[in-house]
Amino acid sequence: MRTYRDLFRTPEYTPLFAAFTVQVSAQTVSGLALGTLVFDSTRSPLLAALSMFGGSFAQLVGALTLLSAADRLPPRAALASMALLFGAGTAVLAVPGLPLAVLFAVVLGLGMVASLSSGVRHSLMSRILPREGQLLGRSVLNMSVGTTQICGFAVGGVLVVALSPRGTLLTGAALYLLTAVVALAGLSRRPPRAAGRPSPAETWRTNVRLLSSAPRRHTYLAMWVPNGLIVGCEALFVSYSPDHAGLLLAAAAVGMLIGDTVAGRFVPVGLRERLGPGLRLLLAVPYLLFAFDPPLPLAAAAALLASVGFAATLLLQDRLMALTPDHLHGHALGLQGSGMVTMQGVGAAVAGGAAQATSPATAIAIMAAASVAVTLALAPGLRPLPELRPAS
Repeated sequence: MRTYRDLFRTPEYTPLFAAFTVQVSAQTVSGLALGTLVFDSTRSPLLAALSMFGGSFAQLVGALTLLSAADRLPPRAALASMALLFGAGTAVLAVPGLPLAVLFAVVLGLGMVASLSSGVRHSLMSRILPREGQLLGRSVLNMSVGTTQICGFAVGGVLVVALSPRGTLLTGAALYLLTAVVALAGLSRRPPRAAGRPSPAETWRTNVRLLSSAPRRHTYLAMWVPNGLIVGCEALFVSYSPDHAGLLLAAAAVGMLIGDTVAGRFVPVGLRERLGPGLRLLLAVPYLLFAFDPPLPLAAAAALLASVGFAATLLLQDRLMALTPDHLHGHALGLQGSGMVTMQGVGAAVAGGAAQATSPATAIAIMAAASVAVTLALAPGLRPLPELRPAS
């Protein structure tokens, strides 16, 4: 499977893609509305940021307690039920006079559920698509995230002005309802992929099993740590250039789209392992230029070029799937996604602290150098393997 036409002709991929895109739209407009609502009521940039991104940290809790359900639930029912839960939670956030403690409790609860949602989706996709088409399928979902967020923030800004933040939150809740409808109408009923009952204890045992294998552990670390450090660089764009942060973020988004498109559609299977090390270094090296406080056009070019390197994650996901038994694919990718989002939050916090002590430009260069160092340290554990077989 090498073309987008082949991909979307595959039964059930189109409704899975559609449901995912609508859900990302809901998350984008709801996050912007919630951040605006919290800032308007508290005038606190910190609380506004936490309301938008605090759920990312809760995904780690979900990864430690809920992920065993990713392969042990009927996928159609699970995806639809979680979309309805997201919709209900988003509607609660729109309630006038909601105490901040309750608001953040809802945000954290939805963040925990998000870790399971990702695992169920990836588990289902690996059953819908043949192995040779899964990288292309994941790349298209990544491309959808980038384009939907760009459009969603623009539309969300208009909705906040036209409908108010609470009206926009209710719009997000309606989009989550539409997500559930698309999933129920377009996906087939399937039994769970793995037997047994999900539980926090089973989640913990499977996490330990996944991370006890050195090849898998190195693969996880390579997807989590360098990525998180570079997202820390992006988190400093506003303080680096307050008037042009949008341009820098847009350049990074374009670079990520280019990388996902090329890696997913045009890189042959035999070249993926060899291309990976270069992409992992490309993710960080251009940001070293910020040590010299480059002019805006050069800074934007560096952000665009570096973000092409995010495609390394797609190739590492392929490696992870080859190293993991089929019945654990959903759990494995859910753990990868939750760990990556958590490390991105950590990277943003570390970068902010470094910028406070030095300067935004210097901190970006420091984070990039740290990412290069981690990538080089992990390289021996990521050498191409002659034949990848799922480890126990």
